[in-house]
Amino acid sequence: MPLSEDEQRILQEIEDNLSATDPKLSQQISDTTLYRHSARVIKWSVAGFVAGLVIMIFTFTTNLLLGLLGFGIMLACLLAIEHHVRKLGRAGMESLTGSMRSGAMKNAFGNAGRRWRERWGNNEPPH
Repeated sequence: MPLSEDEQRILQEIEDNLSATDPKLSQQISDTTLYRHSARVIKWSVAGFVAGLVIMIFTFTTNLLLGLLGFGIMLACLLAIEHHVRKLGRAGMESLTGSMRSGAMKNAFGNAGRRWRERWGNNEPPH
């Protein structure tokens, strides 16, 4: 249900008031999207998973409680990753990976894939 003209005017006044009183917060809110927030949480969760893995590997044989703590950190991070990947859904993943398809990844790796296929591709004549 769309907003009435009066509701739209009130909302615009609130936005203008927020921009005037706290422009930094207003800019941060306008820049932050669900996709960016979820991507940030996923990134930190991956780092936490790796840290938990390191803790578990190096302490499990000497201190069982620290090893279990590392496992718990890994489990919590995996659950956070799963939750935010579901939150993103297909549209969010396409939005985040759109720049990769447009050539950013190709520029990052150059033409390595083409060179690999030329070097190691199927060069045998058909039977």
